[in-house]
Amino acid sequence: MFKRLLWQMMMGNRGRLTVALVAVVSGAAVISALLNLQFDIERKLTQEFRVLGANIVIAPAQSAHATTATDSAIDSPSLIDEDAALAAVDRNRNAELEAAAPFFYFVATVNKTPVIAAGTWLDQLRALNPSWQIQGSWVEARGDQTLCIVGRNVADRLKLAPASKLDLTYQGRSVRFTVAGIADSGSNEDNQIFIDEKNAQQLAGLGGLGSQISAVQLNVRGTPDDIAQYATRLGAALPDDDVHPIRDVAAGEGALLSRIRLLIAAMVGLILILTALCVLATMAALAMERREDVGLMKALGGSISRIMALFLTEVGALGAAGGIAGCIAGVILSRWMGDRVFGASISPRWDAVPITVGMMILASMAGALPLRMLGKVKPAVILRGE
Repeated sequence: MFKRLLWQMMMGNRGRLTVALVAVVSGAAVISALLNLQFDIERKLTQEFRVLGANIVIAPAQSAHATTATDSAIDSPSLIDEDAALAAVDRNRNAELEAAAPFFYFVATVNKTPVIAAGTWLDQLRALNPSWQIQGSWVEARGDQTLCIVGRNVADRLKLAPASKLDLTYQGRSVRFTVAGIADSGSNEDNQIFIDEKNAQQLAGLGGLGSQISAVQLNVRGTPDDIAQYATRLGAALPDDDVHPIRDVAAGEGALLSRIRLLIAAMVGLILILTALCVLATMAALAMERREDVGLMKALGGSISRIMALFLTEVGALGAAGGIAGCIAGVILSRWMGDRVFGASISPRWDAVPITVGMMILASMAGALPLRMLGKVKPAVILRGE
């Protein structure tokens, strides 16, 4: 009997319930999309910020206040021990480490024009700096002492192009290189020439001083907290050096992540309120229409708890059905949002489904407050037609 009464009530008020159902589905769709975005935003932002380049630098201790990987090394006249630094990186290597490379900086000349030369592992430049635009080609072989990558500003100043030759000179020593590619980084690296690390050390006259470098740059995947923890572990292994995240990258990622999460939470709260208000309006109208039905059920011996259970079941079913349908629409909406915002689809998160359905049931129940008025209906008044 309970199920039959419930079905008859829902079929008898299809119009009003459809309006409430549309509101619940719409709210659930947006909330489901936002929750999918919330759960996947950390991974997407990490991917987006990782293309900005190195986010951890190992440098001499006095360069602790530098804000970019290049500044940390160029601004310091000191050098660090390459073997010790790279050994610490290897001991802490995990799946989150995208790339790592040593850097040795010095000021050389090309046709009497001063330029910053950066000796490094040329095969790691692409992994360290995925956002760089390259004209020509990357250097794929580590230890290639004939090729170099030239920053955009240096190439423009010296009129260089891919396959051009240049002579890099330092204190009377000179080495000829072939330009493999022109790198456009949009940062300080546009003013540098990248050559093989060992070649740079020999050109600078450090061949007999052991493995001395200016810095080690690392590109680590993860949240700002993950990056900071990785830097802390490296710092513990290298107490004589300064190991720190690049503040511009890590702080920017953390601030943006916090703002997006706050925005999502605010939007979810607002949508829940609007959904509850729409259900409230529908239930208020239904309560007025069902006074006679409630009066008749009371006259036939129906208890108020049984009657209220009937109406609340109806509202709960409305919220559950709308929540499930909205979750399906939310997956489609989240994919569209991912394509627009990140250029990549957001992965469906099934743990968002029970949360969304639960929120919709609670919002629908909150909107069912007018049904409490039905408990005050007097059967005698209804039977008299008043």
